[in-house]
Amino acid sequence: MTFDQIRTFLWVARLGGFRKAAERMHLSQPAISTRISNLERELRVPLFERDPGELVLTKHGTLLLSYAEQMLFVEEEIKQRVANPSEAEGLFRVGASETIAQAWLPEFLKAFSEQYPRVNVDLTVDISLNLRASLLERKLDLVFLMGPVSEFSVENIDLPSFDLHWYRSAANEQIDLSKIPIISYSSKTRPYRELMSELSRRVGPKLRVYSSASLSASLKMIAAGIAVGPYPRALANDFLETGQIVEFDPGFRPQPLAFTASYLSEPRSFLVENSAEIARDVAMAWDQTHPK
Repeated sequence: MTFDQIRTFLWVARLGGFRKAAERMHLSQPAISTRISNLERELRVPLFERDPGELVLTKHGTLLLSYAEQMLFVEEEIKQRVANPSEAEGLFRVGASETIAQAWLPEFLKAFSEQYPRVNVDLTVDISLNLRASLLERKLDLVFLMGPVSEFSVENIDLPSFDLHWYRSAANEQIDLSKIPIISYSSKTRPYRELMSELSRRVGPKLRVYSSASLSASLKMIAAGIAVGPYPRALANDFLETGQIVEFDPGFRPQPLAFTASYLSEPRSFLVENSAEIARDVAMAWDQTHPK
């Protein structure tokens, strides 16, 4: 019995299939099957019931799972307490919303690279809804999204929030929200839904709303006088400094954008936990030096 077999068994049990485990471990599906077959042959018990379209742990498999989790925990403890972080290797899959990507994400990646210079990073920038799904499907290791993620299996670390301010083109001095379109985040996000609810009540049926997942494109549309909208001041600062856009008060401000660094708590990974703490420290330092 080898540690690779135990680790393979754990991922097959966690993900519920050989194919998903193969994708997670960057191995072929036959390699995963061979490891499990060899482990079952050595233990002389079946670990899975292989029904069509379903993989279920046997009572022996359930017992082994508890030991496998303990073994993986000890491995992580050794990596954390004994191993040199600069020698860590592998692939680290990070997801971030565009707000974070345009704010402090570069500083995080720099800090991460300094601590883990031999770890490769696979970066995904997407809306929070998709990031949440990818995290729960174990396609991402750590996500920075509008949180928290309300799942018992997910750990959430609070990150600094972003206040929202209304912006218009410097050329548009008079703003009537019933006549000019309002541009907002993607229609699949919480800020969009909250804004639509408030604007529908205040503006009524004449309301026109554009939605965009690209913050840079949205701010350019505001600068061009095509629309107005609420965005974080830190992200709008370049347009403000060049005089392309200005703040205005339509009578209300949306709720701040709340973000978390979220990751799955099991199986435990000190690389992921440490990275979430790095992100929190970087985000807090960035927040103190940028306009709210």
